[in-house]
Amino acid sequence: MNAVFFLLPVALLLSGTFLVLYLRAVRQGQFDDLDDPPVRILHDD
Repeated sequence: MNAVFFLLPVALLLSGTFLVLYLRAVRQGQFDDLDDPPVRILHDD
């Protein structure tokens, strides 16, 4: 039972950290254009 009291806050802290990092990446626009970069390398300018 002692492990639950230790692991539950650790899991909540980690999930909250990853949620904040994901939302920051979305706001910075890192997921805006996922189709063009792989195709862009094939075109020779």
